[in-house]
Amino acid sequence: MIDLAPPFRRATPADARAMAELVNMAGEGLPLYLWGKMAEAGEDRWEVGRRRAQREEGSFSYRNAILREANGRVAACLIGYKEPDLPAPIDYDATPAMFLGLQELENLAPATWYVNVLATYPEHRGKGFGTELLALAERVAAEAAAAGLSIIVSDGNGRARRLYERLGYDEVATRPMVKEDWRSAGENWLLLVKWL
Repeated sequence: MIDLAPPFRRATPADARAMAELVNMAGEGLPLYLWGKMAEAGEDRWEVGRRRAQREEGSFSYRNAILREANGRVAACLIGYKEPDLPAPIDYDATPAMFLGLQELENLAPATWYVNVLATYPEHRGKGFGTELLALAERVAAEAAAAGLSIIVSDGNGRARRLYERLGYDEVATRPMVKEDWRSAGENWLLLVKWL
């Protein structure tokens, strides 16, 4: 595990609020939509997100997060992990339609280090924090002997796409979005890969 020094640090369960907010930003509101569906009667959907961030296991867990601070507060977040060497089998009957395209894209980049979330609070955008975190992601990926890095982004998120492409990520596949009642400017999910 790479050593981190300020302004970077590993997340803790106490960072759940910031993580939930940043995950929702990166997911263009899809996480909040899904947390609302997962909430029990009377439960706040943000609480669902915070609880998931505090988990010890799962892809959205504080254990997979690196935070970038500014002025003593969380400013940006990177969540990622190494994908299995072999693609996960997809149960097309049991997987909700909203997730099929995303899972298919993830399966196209086995053995990569998957950038699940990269987000910066609006007041800190344009300061290079995303670029810094992606450089850290490359170090983590190299240490994990990953073949490269992968990320899935909406075709409606031009700012993020430009950042990834500037840093050497190439589009390798697309899948249409299935939105249900979730609203997004995008029409397709794009898989971008940077080979190491």
